[in-house]
Formats: sequence, structure tokens, C-alpha cells
Amino acid sequence: MKKGIVLLFTLTVFLFGIFSITGLVFADKQPPDSIVIKNEGAKLPPVNFSHKSHVEKNKLECVKCHHKDTNPKEPERCVKCHLISEVKDNAPIAKDAYHKQCQTCHKDSSAKGVKAPTACNECHKK
Repeated sequence: MKKGIVLLFTLTVFLFGIFSITGLVFADKQPPDSIVIKNEGAKLPPVNFSHKSHVEKNKLECVKCHHKDTNPKEPERCVKCHLISEVKDNAPIAKDAYHKQCQTCHKDSSAKGVKAPTACNECHKK
């Protein structure tokens, strides 16, 4: 009887451990609620970018910004390809990539009647 209880307890602990590890490994990695976008040598203040607002409120898919990612569950940081010192595959430098991506989307949204900042100081706040 005692052996059965010990065996059952051991099996329960083992299965709990396996399911916990599996959950951690295969769980979708959530982006931070917001990030600060800083560029090397920028003249304007950094941009506080809200992932939460863009994804939940505006219903944007990750690939809208993380356009070259092969693993959508763990998107790469923009500067992986858009570093000033080491631009890869003729990618624009980070500042130009951000401005093109953000301004295009914001202007398109504004044209559709969805309020989005389009002036420099609306994103680059002091």
C-alpha cells in the first residue's frame, strides 16, 4: 500500500514537471506592452511605442512591422537588420525604416478616418 502511494506521488510530480516544462517551451512569447525606440545620433527624443495599442486597439498583425521574420512567435528586433553601422541586404538604416513604416501606416490610417499621429512631435515627445 505504501509503495503504491509513493509511486502515485512520484508519477504525479513527474507528470506535473513534464507539463510545466512543455507549457513554458511551447507558450507564445508575448511582446512587451511598450518599447522605447532610440536611434544612434538622433536629434529628436526617443519614441515610446505601444505594442499593446497597435496590436489590441488597432488590430495590427506582427508581420505588418516585423515584415521579414521567419518565426512570428519570436520576432526579431528591427535593429537586427537596420543597424546604422551594419545594414544587411540593402535594408534602410533604422531611422529611415521606422519613418517609412510608421509614417506610411499612420498616413493611411488617417486617410481612412482613424486618428494616428503624423507630425514629428506627436511621436517624438519631449
